[in-house]
Amino acid sequence: GSPDSTMDKIDILKVSKLLPFLTEDLYARYTVHELDALADPTVLTRVRAIVGGGESRLGGELFDRCPNAKVVSCFGVGYDGVDTQAALARRIVVGHTPDVLNDEAADLSLGLMLSIARQIPQADQFVRSGRWAQAPFPLQRKLTGARLGLVGMGRIAKAIAHRAQAFRMQIAYTARSAKPELPYTFVSSVKDLAAQSDFLLAITPGGDGTKGMINAEVLQALGPRGFFINMARGSVADQPALLQALQQEIGRAHV
Repeated sequence: GSPDSTMDKIDILKVSKLLPFLTEDLYARYTVHELDALADPTVLTRVRAIVGGGESRLGGELFDRCPNAKVVSCFGVGYDGVDTQAALARRIVVGHTPDVLNDEAADLSLGLMLSIARQIPQADQFVRSGRWAQAPFPLQRKLTGARLGLVGMGRIAKAIAHRAQAFRMQIAYTARSAKPELPYTFVSSVKDLAAQSDFLLAITPGGDGTKGMINAEVLQALGPRGFFINMARGSVADQPALLQALQQEIGRAHV
């Protein structure tokens, strides 16, 4: 039949907001149902695929309500929001989109480190507020030659390390296992990595396996002169420990 025929289009359930160019393509190719379709069992029975973003939470309850779903597609690098065991039990294929934003994430990581080291946001406000006329902006630290600790060594982490080499940074990492083919120093624990880092950058998957990985001990090992940058999921950092560290830093700034 004609690909434009509504009768020939596969029914899919879209569970989150997506970029316009993705949404337009989906609507052109498929019969797309929004979240309000969850109230209509007849529609859910027709759904063959579930589409969401990296933040989507997709589990067994939703799969049971869409008994004919065969595919879950996440427009994002991670799929930790998907209950993969529930999907496996129902023979649902789970897909995501790795490699699409490697360069963008790596570029932003270097931008954040530069902004921290050179205090670029603060310098911008210093100029905009007119304080430059009263006193010079304080000297800041160098990124060149600094010690970078990468928590994770996947595709994006490798792209970050490649860029960091241009700044002659001393690069170390921790991961599930050492990668002998890489020229960087492997450290077996996050705490030990933090203790020898000026910048500790998390770029690791989310989920139960990494939840709270950056805890109070890690932040203490990083010390008051170190910086933590989270390019991973928010769950990677232990929130109470992070808040306490920030409060301590604010306290030191007012001494």
